[in-house]
Amino acid sequence: MAKFDIDVLFKHWDRFFEGFVNTIQISLIALVASFLLGAVIAVMRIAPVKALNWLGTGFVEFIRNIPLLLVVYIFYYGPASLGVPLDGFVSGTLGLTVYTAAFIAECIRAGIQSIPKGQSEAARATGLTYNQTMFHVILPQAIKIATPSMGNQFLNLVKNSSILAVVSGMDLMYYADLINSDTFLPLTVYSLVALFYLVLTVPLSFGIHYLERRFARSS
Repeated sequence: MAKFDIDVLFKHWDRFFEGFVNTIQISLIALVASFLLGAVIAVMRIAPVKALNWLGTGFVEFIRNIPLLLVVYIFYYGPASLGVPLDGFVSGTLGLTVYTAAFIAECIRAGIQSIPKGQSEAARATGLTYNQTMFHVILPQAIKIATPSMGNQFLNLVKNSSILAVVSGMDLMYYADLINSDTFLPLTVYSLVALFYLVLTVPLSFGIHYLERRFARSS
């Protein structure tokens, strides 16, 4: 019969803590990288160059319609087959970044398209180039508009980081599996892991709501 034994936390604190710290690192790296990549892809999707539209659309449609696990496997097994093996931490973080970027790109694209075309036309009339108009006038507003939907994606990113366990990515779930294999107390181990994830996601959720309110006031 399954039982809860809090002593597991203290006996295996070092592994819980290492997995927790690694999960924070993975999430921060993937968050920043997916935002930057997503912004670039979003601009490509609405750029006045057909080739860029096709590339951006192809990227988004391909990545969004395959499982995250498969994306991670592509980065884990793909480079290795070419003689450039990547460890689970690196390949998993790359997979998580690329997967999340596809969703972030759609959030930002929707934000860009919600901005009246008159703003872009007015900026161009003052002598700004397309790139200057996009990055100094349109994107800052689009990002504010897209903050709620991007925030949800960033929350998903933190939770999705658990996928790294399947490629020995040294994340929290990876260490949880190791601890469970030693203790045979899955209820305890995975309940504690859930609490660790809540420590990450609850503050992030409050931070996102704070930004939403702040952007709403500034608008």
